[in-house]
Amino acid sequence: MNEHFTRQAEQFMDAAKAAKIPQNIQAFAEEGVTRSKEAFETLSAAAKDQVSAAEELALATQAGFKSIGRKLMDNTAANAEAAFEAARAIARANSVPEALRLQAEFVQRQLGVAGAQTKELFELSTRVATQAFESASEATAKTVEKARKRA
Repeated sequence: MNEHFTRQAEQFMDAAKAAKIPQNIQAFAEEGVTRSKEAFETLSAAAKDQVSAAEELALATQAGFKSIGRKLMDNTAANAEAAFEAARAIARANSVPEALRLQAEFVQRQLGVAGAQTKELFELSTRVATQAFESASEATAKTVEKARKRA
């Protein structure tokens, strides 16, 4: 049985050596490879564009979050300083009614400050979100336009 299999394999190999691939099949195969390579290059370029767009968006978003973080830190520092100033003033008060008045004035001022800080943070967050959205929209439009030009 092993000899029979070996003989058949040899016959097949001899036939395969003599066989010729028709030119139209070769041309079809070559055209398929060329088109596949072109499609790959187009998709690869689009993927690179998308990565660049994502990097730009990440940098823009990161910068926005940094500005929000800085604003939060500035507000925290200002609020802490105001609290220490109020505490110093209350500590120097000559009477309980004066201390209570200073405390009430501090709380009243800080309510106003907190409202203003909240408004500023909301506006800043809105700007950051709007800029991120615009950056994403621009990046997407550029990527789509480049893909159209390649197509």
